[in-house]
Amino acid sequence: MKKLSTPLILFIMINMIACTAQEKEPVEKNYPMFWTWLDYRPTMNFDSICGVLNETGIDGIMLNASDPDAYRQAIPIAHKHGIEVYAWLWTMNLEHDRERIMREHPDWFSVNRKGESLVDHKAYVDYYKFMCPALPEVREFIREKIKAYCEVEGLNGISIDYHRFVDVILPTTLWPNYGIVQDREYPEWDYGYHPAMIALFEAQYGYDPREQEDPSTDEKWLQFRCDQITEVANEIADVVHAYGKTMAASPFPTPAMSRQMVRQDWGKWKLDIVFPMVYHTFYTEDISFITDCTIENVRDKNPHTTLYCGMMATNGLEMFDCMDEALNNGAEGISIFTVNSLRSPEIRARFKAYTDSVRAQRATGLPNPAATGRTSVNANPFENKGIMTAVEKRMQTLLPADAAPLALSEYTLTDTYGATRQYRVTDRNTQTPFTVTFYLYGGILSGWAVEKEKKI
Repeated sequence: MKKLSTPLILFIMINMIACTAQEKEPVEKNYPMFWTWLDYRPTMNFDSICGVLNETGIDGIMLNASDPDAYRQAIPIAHKHGIEVYAWLWTMNLEHDRERIMREHPDWFSVNRKGESLVDHKAYVDYYKFMCPALPEVREFIREKIKAYCEVEGLNGISIDYHRFVDVILPTTLWPNYGIVQDREYPEWDYGYHPAMIALFEAQYGYDPREQEDPSTDEKWLQFRCDQITEVANEIADVVHAYGKTMAASPFPTPAMSRQMVRQDWGKWKLDIVFPMVYHTFYTEDISFITDCTIENVRDKNPHTTLYCGMMATNGLEMFDCMDEALNNGAEGISIFTVNSLRSPEIRARFKAYTDSVRAQRATGLPNPAATGRTSVNANPFENKGIMTAVEKRMQTLLPADAAPLALSEYTLTDTYGATRQYRVTDRNTQTPFTVTFYLYGGILSGWAVEKEKKI
């Protein structure tokens, strides 16, 4: 063997270091900046819809269609209008093939802490039919499904949804719809107790999580379920990337919130793009929720992932303030649910003007002049003017119509547990006491409630 000279060894080492750095450096891509989620049916006038997207300034679409052939019909039309198409696919929760899989594989479905399987038990709604990520046959089923869509010529990417467990905690404004209060984790909503999942955990950690007095406090058990979902997400990403397509997802608002609420630790997923569903009307109903979530997401996302902000579209002006909050705090773009909500020509025209102005600013290559530069979230509700104004308005509505404006005592902390902080405050004018509860799932102010107590 010839002896290598010192200069040659140095040359080889430098090149090896350079190659490693290049491998770790994220690839710069020009993704569409403004998106929408949309259902597709072959009978719809999709050409007309794409025309509306052009008029609105939307250049990316996450399309939900029944099968790969439906995408083969839709993609040429969208591309004619300069619109990229991603297949919007449900993964752990079944959609188009739900009934067949339930019939053929009833053992695939997720089980809650009470031992109830989704195959014959309802969690919130009938279409919640989540599968167990610990089963190899479930993973194989999902991979094969993803491959079938990746083989569609012209499809730009895959965007996964419902890649999680059942919500152990629903967004707070949805609680009244089901007559529930989820101030902590309750067994009927706590899923991931499939025998296969329990067996894997017990083999790794040496105990059955169900033996704990309160399994919801077991950090190992929580992280184990999150990791099962992450493993499947990254297996999907490997398939998508092998086909040269872009990998995206639509998870819950932040990695910390989604980890706690649906066992979805998406900051560890191998995503090219993420569209967190920061639907502020589902949580605090205040725009500051968008600000807080975006700041958290900039910090906690995979560094190779391009961050967008998913929000509810409205036919009003608040939507533009929402987009400002996202873009000025680090989001690279916006996805709305859905363009169909932009009903008036005036709002569509304003949306187009907004997208044009953002693209023009980005084209300069200069930093966003409106960027806030904030890197941390203040979770103290009493320092959030918008939240406290809403809280007091709610109190006023609980008093007689002719009651004087509120004259509140000091807020007194009465209870704290998990993500819940409970206070008592009294209106001095009417001597009416109120219980005010704040929820901080994932460390973010994510909901609040006001109840009038009986006078003493």
